[in-house]
Amino acid sequence: CVKLGDDAAALGHFEKLRETNPEYVPGYFQYGQFLGRLGRLEEARKLLSDGIVVAQKAGDMHARDEMQAALSQLR
Repeated sequence: CVKLGDDAAALGHFEKLRETNPEYVPGYFQYGQFLGRLGRLEEARKLLSDGIVVAQKAGDMHARDEMQAALSQLR
């Protein structure tokens, strides 16, 4: 959906992914980047911050570092 430019459908898919699989670390990064591209910066910051916590709990320091870098670019 993202590649096809269907933002509304993409938002729905990202939300469903987060609801059904809240421990899926890459979803936070991808969704946060997507929200940032849409100009929804506050939501993107919140999502990336949440994703950093989830990544740390999962021991995924690479994803944590990527999300921290993305978050710093949104500030």
